[in-house]
Amino acid sequence: MIRQKSSQFQGLRMQSELEQPSELRRESEDFNSVDESATHMGTGVRTESGTVASVEDEDAAANLFPPPLPQPRICMWKYLDIHSMQRLEKTANVEEMREVLAELLGLGCPEQSLRDAITLDLFSHALIFCHQQSFSLEQTSAACALLQDLHKACVATPLGNVEECYRYFTSVLFCHGVRRPPFSINLFKEEQLLALADYVVNTYFRHFKLYKYVFTPQVRLDLSLTYMGLQPPKLWPEDETGHVSILRAYIKTQLNKELGQLQQLVEERLKASEERLSSKLTVLEQPSQLPPGKGKNKTK
Repeated sequence: MIRQKSSQFQGLRMQSELEQPSELRRESEDFNSVDESATHMGTGVRTESGTVASVEDEDAAANLFPPPLPQPRICMWKYLDIHSMQRLEKTANVEEMREVLAELLGLGCPEQSLRDAITLDLFSHALIFCHQQSFSLEQTSAACALLQDLHKACVATPLGNVEECYRYFTSVLFCHGVRRPPFSINLFKEEQLLALADYVVNTYFRHFKLYKYVFTPQVRLDLSLTYMGLQPPKLWPEDETGHVSILRAYIKTQLNKELGQLQQLVEERLKASEERLSSKLTVLEQPSQLPPGKGKNKTK
């Protein structure tokens, strides 16, 4: 099993090193094309806060299209320095560790803020996992920073970007598993990288949409169409208001029907994309199995 995981790890590492420049270049081109198309569209975007989203984030989400993801870098001591890690190491129990962690992360009151409570749970469970894996202070700091950068990439936009975030996560992960200074260091061993990747996939990416729902505002699209070359509409006489109301009700019914069909089509595409992602994650999690017929005793 270890030999199979090592071969899988080496294949992923070679694929990441070969495809990283092209993927970053492709992502920048995609974002540039999206920005150009956004300037030609005559649509207005309005954000509405969800059940737990606050009103303050509406202005931050006014730009619907997120900026490109940052370039993967070494993130040791990025958010939790050595003094912070020593304070966390001296804690006697989980409750004390959560209090110190909330102070270090700048969380106000997790008992009253749902977002702060979710953030505290995310990083406290990550610290418990690092302690169970016997990570050093440097490895624990890098693991928390990797999770923090992944969370920032997730909440940067209310739109679905799970595939981009997964590519970014694997790129940052390999920055701490391959010795190639100054771009990457061999901070984690092969088994530790596999364990950390499995933990993030099973905890964060499995609940990716829930994190996005909590930390990003809901988005509504107000579409307005302008036809060129048509005369402005004429006002109806006062005695024909009844016909106007009937016509208005008919147009409203047809628009609702078309919007329902469009919403159903979008939901089907999102469901298909989610199924493809789930199948890919399942293939990555399952170890390579022997083909049927081999390994079985021959019966006479």
